[in-house]
Amino acid sequence: MKRKYNVYGIGNALVDIVTEVSDDFLEDNNVEKSLMTLVDEAKQNQLSEAINMENSSKQCGGSAANTIIGVSQFGGSSYYACRVASDAMGKFVLSDMLKNGVATNLKEETLPDGITGKCLVMTTPDAARTMNTFLGITSEFSEAELDESVIANAEYIYIEGYLVTSDAARDAMHKAIKLARKHDTKVALTFSDPSMVKFFLPQMQEVVSEGVDLLFCNIEEARLFAETDYMADAVAKLKGVAPEFIITKSEEGATIYHGDEVIEIAPNKVEAIDTNGEIGRAHV
Repeated sequence: MKRKYNVYGIGNALVDIVTEVSDDFLEDNNVEKSLMTLVDEAKQNQLSEAINMENSSKQCGGSAANTIIGVSQFGGSSYYACRVASDAMGKFVLSDMLKNGVATNLKEETLPDGITGKCLVMTTPDAARTMNTFLGITSEFSEAELDESVIANAEYIYIEGYLVTSDAARDAMHKAIKLARKHDTKVALTFSDPSMVKFFLPQMQEVVSEGVDLLFCNIEEARLFAETDYMADAVAKLKGVAPEFIITKSEEGATIYHGDEVIEIAPNKVEAIDTNGEIGRAHV
C-alpha cells in the first residue's frame, strides 16, 4: 500500500537568523566556533544586539525541519511534528513550512502562549558555521505532538538527535519509534551534533537500542558514540546498531554502509557560496 508521506519528521522548530560575522566577533563575545551551543534568551539577545541584523535573513529552521523541507523541495511528501508559540515567530514558522509544501501538526488557532525558539547562525569568512540556539517553547516538545495515524501513513520517521536533551522529548523519541515499529514504518535517526553524543551518550544509546533502520552521523559523532579514536572501530560499532548508516567526513567526503556494501562518496573541491543551504529556500 502506498503511503501518503515519504518522511514524518520530529524535532525542534526554530526561526533561523542567518548572518555573517568575523572570527574576532566570536572571540570578543565568547562564542565557541563551529559548534551548536544552547543559550538562554538573554545571551541570544545580547548577541543579536551586537550583530548587524539588517543584513541577516530569517527562515524556518531546526535540524530536522531543514531536512523535512528538503524532502519536499526534492519532490517528496513530508510532514513535520513540532512545537512553536503563538507569537509572530511561531506564525512565521507555520507559514514558511506550508509555503515549502510541508504538512504539519501546527494550527494557528491552537498555538500555545510562549516564546518560539530561535537559532542565531553565524558564518565566518572561512565558511565555518557557528550556532547559538535559544529553544524557547520547542524545549517542551513531548508525546502530545505525535500523531499515530500520520506515522502509520509514512514510509520513514526521521528523528532529530537534539531531542535527547529533554526528558519529555526523549520520551517522545521512544514513543515515535514504538509507533513506527507497530505500523512497519522505518526509523531514521540523526545524531545532529557531536555535543549530543558527547554529553548525552547513555540517553542516545537508549534511543538507538529501540532499533534504527538508517543512521546519519559525522565522523566525530561516530567516534564519540563508539568511544574510540579509530574509524574502523566506529564503523564496527555502528554496524551493530543500524543496517544502514551514512558517515559524513567533511572535506574527505562521505561513507555509506548498506548492509555489507560500502560506498565511498568522493569530495569535490568547491568554493563555498552558501554554507547554510539557503538557496532555494523561502526566506525574508
